[in-house]
Amino acid sequence: MQAIEIHEIGEPSVLQLVERPRPQITTPTEILVKLAAAGVNPVDTKIRRNGAMNAAGLPAILGCDGAGVIAAVGDAVTRFQPGDAVWFCHGGLGGDAGNYAEYRVIDQALVQPKPAALTLIEAGAAPLVLLTAWEALHDRARIAAGQQVLIHGGAGGVGHVAIQLAVAAGARVCTTVSSAEKAIFAQSLGAERCINYHEETVADAVLEWTNGRGVDIALDTVGPTVFQQTIPLVAQYGDLVTILDPSAALNLKEARLRNLRLSLTLMLTPQLHDLPTALAHQGDILNHCAELIERGALQIVVSKTFPLAQAAAAHQLLEQGHATGKLALVCD
Repeated sequence: MQAIEIHEIGEPSVLQLVERPRPQITTPTEILVKLAAAGVNPVDTKIRRNGAMNAAGLPAILGCDGAGVIAAVGDAVTRFQPGDAVWFCHGGLGGDAGNYAEYRVIDQALVQPKPAALTLIEAGAAPLVLLTAWEALHDRARIAAGQQVLIHGGAGGVGHVAIQLAVAAGARVCTTVSSAEKAIFAQSLGAERCINYHEETVADAVLEWTNGRGVDIALDTVGPTVFQQTIPLVAQYGDLVTILDPSAALNLKEARLRNLRLSLTLMLTPQLHDLPTALAHQGDILNHCAELIERGALQIVVSKTFPLAQAAAAHQLLEQGHATGKLALVCD
């Protein structure tokens, strides 16, 4: 099979197209998936630059997201049969168990039926961002109907699904964007207020939108500077969640005075620490999202696809920071 492999860390050019033996089912509960697509995520670029996140190390096949059609099943598989379409988020953190490849062997417990309303490409691009946004808004911030929510980077991979999940929960959404085109995109997903940070001051706009009170929930998808700047924009007793490392240099005095609940979310934790209960919960999250997708309350926007052999070009585009929605690699 063809796969994209890295043998050393570095620029996108270290992503190499290689021929590898097709993986084989070795335990009774495993399935063999013929992959149709794999999402391209920031974690992929970080591993490419900094090294594997698990003990398997390099060489490694990247790619946490995957979707495809089952080609074969182990003797004890009860949930699926050959021909079923599935989606999942697992692997890609080191070693050969990643999804930038034509085939993947994975345990049946780690995959879910693909929503009928999604194409295989959309499904392949979706799981990581859906799990990240759901865990941030529901599991950490405990979102509720009627709340006002600020989502930074609303046109991005996590941001564009976070807007929709918040709206589906009955919340009102304000988001930051970098262009008029991205504002139109975010509004089409349900954002009530879009702040183009090149043209207006985010703090002034958020406080005006909330009548000076601040938002009930803020989701940082950008990094430490934005996390720090968002603290005074959150209402007293509110929630501020980040999907990134907020850095050790944070000044939390204002957060303490406001009695904020600060949360970190890393949806890779269940995989990194092999936590079966948490992995099962993530499967439930994908099924909840599938229900929203089937009734038209949630869509996955894939703005650009690349053939597997052009993984380096996908990484280059993602690192430029201008992509809308998701990017995906497509297997022939």
